[in-house]
Amino acid sequence: MGRKTARDFEAQVGISSRKSPKVAVLLGGISAEREVSLSSGRECATALRDAGFEVIEVDAGPDLPAQLSELSIDVVFNALHGRWGEDGCVQGILEWLKIPYTHSGVLASALAMDKQKSKEAYRIAGLPIVDSILAARGDVMRRHVMPPPYVVKPNNEGSSVGIYIVDEAANSPPQLSDDMPETVLVEAYAAGRELTTTVLGDRALTVTDILTDGWYDYHAKYATGGSRHVVPADLPKEIFDACMDFAVRAHEVLGCQGMSRTDFRWDETKGLAGLVLLETNTQPGMTPTSLSPEQAQAVGISFPELCRMLVEEASCNR
Repeated sequence: MGRKTARDFEAQVGISSRKSPKVAVLLGGISAEREVSLSSGRECATALRDAGFEVIEVDAGPDLPAQLSELSIDVVFNALHGRWGEDGCVQGILEWLKIPYTHSGVLASALAMDKQKSKEAYRIAGLPIVDSILAARGDVMRRHVMPPPYVVKPNNEGSSVGIYIVDEAANSPPQLSDDMPETVLVEAYAAGRELTTTVLGDRALTVTDILTDGWYDYHAKYATGGSRHVVPADLPKEIFDACMDFAVRAHEVLGCQGMSRTDFRWDETKGLAGLVLLETNTQPGMTPTSLSPEQAQAVGISFPELCRMLVEEASCNR
């Protein structure tokens, strides 16, 4: 079977052509991931112009409802990351204003952003996850709230913001920075390779193996040369197929729309039992080093085509 083109993929996911709308790209915002969103948004705006759309770039501030009300636009392309951008807040504003928008709706966005609640949804769906708890920041710094090794991170931020890894030999608990929230997520450390799969519409694209010299943190994700990507990943068929299946199931159980990306760890010494799902991103990064555009390219979908497909799938009541 030959490689699918973007047109072939459109037929699969049910996206139809129509007159090009006027698009507002939301970027920047007020979260800890503002700089990443600025980069994502500018890339998307350029791609949409290349695809033939009239595009307005909107830096999403506290006056966003007034900004959008003053613009004569047909569709919002949401390129925001982090809280107030992909947690349901902006989605609620767009529903109120009755402006069709890309990516997931209010409930799916809020659920995916809350890591502990999304884990509960994965567990109900029978997806493999590691044990985790919510704990007070002070308790985490006073004692080991679970046996090492474990990971501490915010429960509702993305892009590897504020991650602490406590190794097995750690004698004392981690000392968290002042900007960590009062309640944090503590989860058992999952050893192994970093894998990820993008879902577009209702189809998984492929699997990427992410190679880094250490933890896949903020720098590794966004700095040029911070990580190396093998696309498609060189994996046993059983593991590759499981990533594709689990990503679609995670997308569905959370109620995602448009595009999502689900991240995994795989301990190859344990076979299929070593594959665990970490989290699902409802608005994956769209920067030059981002994974989802790279996966789309690997299956024959150019970046302008990917952005166009998301715009043409946009709606309210998501």
